[in-house]
Amino acid sequence: MIDALRKISSPSIANGIETFKIRPRNVGQMSSEIKCLFPELGPLVGYAVPCVIRAEHEPLQGHRSSTFEWWDYVQTIPAPRVVVVHDIDEPRGQGAQWGEVQANIHKALGCVGVVTDGSVRDLDEVKALGFQFAAAHVSVSHAYVHMVDFGLPVKVGGLWVKPGELIHADQHGVVSIPKEIAGQVAEAVAKIEADERKIIGVCQSRDFTAEKLKDLYKQIRPGTY
Repeated sequence: MIDALRKISSPSIANGIETFKIRPRNVGQMSSEIKCLFPELGPLVGYAVPCVIRAEHEPLQGHRSSTFEWWDYVQTIPAPRVVVVHDIDEPRGQGAQWGEVQANIHKALGCVGVVTDGSVRDLDEVKALGFQFAAAHVSVSHAYVHMVDFGLPVKVGGLWVKPGELIHADQHGVVSIPKEIAGQVAEAVAKIEADERKIIGVCQSRDFTAEKLKDLYKQIRPGTY
């Protein structure tokens, strides 16, 4: 299932989910500032490992999560894993938690990328590693970045993400895939794209007419014209 979803763009995933009518069309995706920075690596697909960070102030005694406990927690989520990070600073992105070292650590822990409303850095090195960044900000410094909590639902880009939730992201943005239909989305997308190819074929044909396009619409999209 994961391999099939990796071959599909995030907009197509969103289209496929719509056909099941299990949620409104205007929910289930993050806001537009969060998108994959390395589109050439292909879509980022995996199960969410959520956490909360801050970077503006030094950590207070007792308000910093254990790094070792975090690593243990990461491995309780099914692979492939996508770390989903909420930055509680305001404004966000004042220090980059994610760079070459964290990418290598988390790739070794079975993660394939990170989605964050905070900052990332070391872009060339992380891209070469094949680790995907979907981020709202890029920063030069890590400032006082530290993790303050993990293993709880987090709100990133306007979307609440629960532990273990299936995430799909590319250069267009980030969408969550409901668990109950995850195994059927690829097939739904294939049906949509078959109809879209018919529409494009008519539009690009030398003998195109609006009437031919209308006739096709009546066949494949009844009641939508």
